[in-house]
Amino acid sequence: MEKIVVTGSNGQLGSEFRLLSKNYTQFEWFFADRSQVSLDNLSILEKQIEEIHPNIIINCGAYTAVDKAESEKDLADTINHLAVGVLAKWSLKNNAKLVHISTDYVFDGTSSVALKEDAATNPINVYGATKLAGEKLCQQQNPNAVILRTSWVYSGFGNNFVKTMSRLMQERDNLNVVNDQIGSPTYAADLAQAIIDIIMHSEWQPGIFNFSNEGEISWYEFALAIQETGGYNCEVGGIPSSSYPTPAKRPAYSLLDKSKIKEIYQVDVPYYKDSLKKMMNL
Repeated sequence: MEKIVVTGSNGQLGSEFRLLSKNYTQFEWFFADRSQVSLDNLSILEKQIEEIHPNIIINCGAYTAVDKAESEKDLADTINHLAVGVLAKWSLKNNAKLVHISTDYVFDGTSSVALKEDAATNPINVYGATKLAGEKLCQQQNPNAVILRTSWVYSGFGNNFVKTMSRLMQERDNLNVVNDQIGSPTYAADLAQAIIDIIMHSEWQPGIFNFSNEGEISWYEFALAIQETGGYNCEVGGIPSSSYPTPAKRPAYSLLDKSKIKEIYQVDVPYYKDSLKKMMNL
């Protein structure tokens, strides 16, 4: 029986894997939290992975506090970059499959068309820079790895845009949301299913792949969809990013092209509104 280790197992994606794993009992699942697989402690990381000795590593662990990363560069770099190198090196040496999760923030947001996997990268914040460095080190240390770029992840677990908006729309009469950042949200349950489909596919094809839900929207339009789905009475207005300054700059356009993952792995990519309804009706 193949053993799968899921790092960052208490996060949004890791939590979705816990749910999904019940349908895939042909695998032995090991859900590793920060104490069991310490991506922030390189001195013990390899030993921890060696002790678990998985056949498949799904690296959901990451430093994802985008604004905080601007002032915690070293910690973000250790988790998002250097630790990935350790996992990649170990997985190649031990002939284990590695699926590593990356982000649309590797792009600078100046595109006006959906970004393919080979589009030029140029991160505009520390988080994006550390994630890109992680991708490069991953491919260098293990050319057989699968890297999945995703965007705007939300889930029934953890803190995320959907849960925050749902709460605020019930507390307030009106809300303003940025309307000039364009992309597509990703329901973590859909991403988890896509990764399982990749693992179970008859042929393992390494490389970088994009996955997010279908649709091209702004955060403002996403908020409107949340309002509609939840039946909230709150008035939602759109504002430019300049009216809502944050420590880290965000790419203005980071829509991911999903044609490669559909073609190579026959992965199903649901429409964002359908997935949002699924999550909010849980």
